[in-house]
Amino acid sequence: MGVAVGLILAAFGAILTWAVNADVSGLNVNTVGVILMIVGILVVLLDIFWWRSWTWYAAGPARSRRTYVRDTAAPVAPVAPAAPVQPVQPAAGRRVVVDEEVGGPPAGPPPP
Repeated sequence: MGVAVGLILAAFGAILTWAVNADVSGLNVNTVGVILMIVGILVVLLDIFWWRSWTWYAAGPARSRRTYVRDTAAPVAPVAPAAPVQPVQPAAGRRVVVDEEVGGPPAGPPPP
């Protein structure tokens, strides 16, 4: 809604600045138009800047959970292989990201 209000203010300001040729005593229409354009642009920029903080996910993750799994494990006792095998070392610092979808709140009691 803030973006729409800002664009409307900027449009009215542009109309007053470049399209209206009126002489009003005690009021400069061009100055009012420039002020409306500046305020409209500021409203749009502030709304875009604060857009994320006004949404539901600003309070924290509600529906998804992210788990980081390191690719290193605790040492395990080696098993005697049937044939000689070259050991494979995991890459240092590599990690696997697992995203899980968590369902909504639990269902209520069944309807009567």
